[in-house]
Amino acid sequence: MNTKKRITYQDLVAQISPQISEYFPWDIEEKIDNNDDLLFLDVRENQEYDTMHIKNSLHVPRGILETAVEWDHEETEPELVEARDKEVIVVCRSGSRSIFAAFTLMQMGYNNVSSLKTGLRGWNDYELELVDLEGNTVDPELGDKYFANKLLDYQRKPVS
Repeated sequence: MNTKKRITYQDLVAQISPQISEYFPWDIEEKIDNNDDLLFLDVRENQEYDTMHIKNSLHVPRGILETAVEWDHEETEPELVEARDKEVIVVCRSGSRSIFAAFTLMQMGYNNVSSLKTGLRGWNDYELELVDLEGNTVDPELGDKYFANKLLDYQRKPVS
């Protein structure tokens, strides 16, 4: 009989989070206002990024992150490879995937990486600018609808 406790996604986030610097949207707004040289790394999936993202953010889905940060791969992103000493702020929808991605970047030699606490959901709530694929500003109310929790009944834990 296997007595090993099952670890959940939230357990993993809780284990890794203390090792990652996190910033709230208002902290990052201050960094932007101070003209800090920031690289926003969006690790969401293609459709998510195409719908709305932080202007001028670099898009590298989390699934290809490890090869995107190294030379000689089809997924190599030169801007990211060369950013090991630059301030990199990793973003996702809610701030969990970005924790994992920031942890990976730290393990791969990135020296100044952090995660956007609350993710783009919080960014939008704070009414900081998001743009669509064409660069048009997205209305925060549209962002509210997009980032709203959309769990379907079959995705919920069954009631016993």
